[in-house]
Amino acid sequence: MNRFKKMKLLWSLFFTFMKISPFSFGGGYAMIPLLERAVTEKKKWAKKEDITDVLVMAQTVPGSIAVNTATFIGYRLAGLSGAVVGTLGIVTPTFIIIVLLAALFLNFQQNPIVAAALMGIRPAIVALIIYAAIKIGKTAIFDIKTLIFAVISLILFLFVHMHPIVILVAGGLGGILLNMKNLISTNEKDQEKSRGA
Repeated sequence: MNRFKKMKLLWSLFFTFMKISPFSFGGGYAMIPLLERAVTEKKKWAKKEDITDVLVMAQTVPGSIAVNTATFIGYRLAGLSGAVVGTLGIVTPTFIIIVLLAALFLNFQQNPIVAAALMGIRPAIVALIIYAAIKIGKTAIFDIKTLIFAVISLILFLFVHMHPIVILVAGGLGGILLNMKNLISTNEKDQEKSRGA
């Protein structure tokens, strides 16, 4: 990629994440519909299945899912500079907004209009998260095995109160074990191809 194209991509990354960031009320999960639309439909930087994989990776490492996702996508598209630019794009507007809101909130937190607005925003955030879960579910749950994994994970999370990281690690290990036969046959085919070459 030449220097001009890379700079154009970096600016596009920065402004794409900068536009998403202020509208992701409710945290990283609320930004998933916006992110998916921007990255898969408008920019065509990734497929929907790729976004699901990125979100899984972003969830398994410490930190905000929004920042982790921007970092992963930026790195995937433009290496280390893309990761830095994606992260700055998602963080900059939020930082500015939070500093302004912190100053204003101390003065207006008892205001009935502010309280009413927050009361209306909360259910809207829940709707955004449910929408994101449905969209991700369409690409992540594609057969009976993945459906069973999803149901067991939900039960462990809701009723056993298991930590999400434990559920994710267990899901990863379970996926490896259930697909061991496919993994072994793929490995054997790769070895046969390398011998024949």
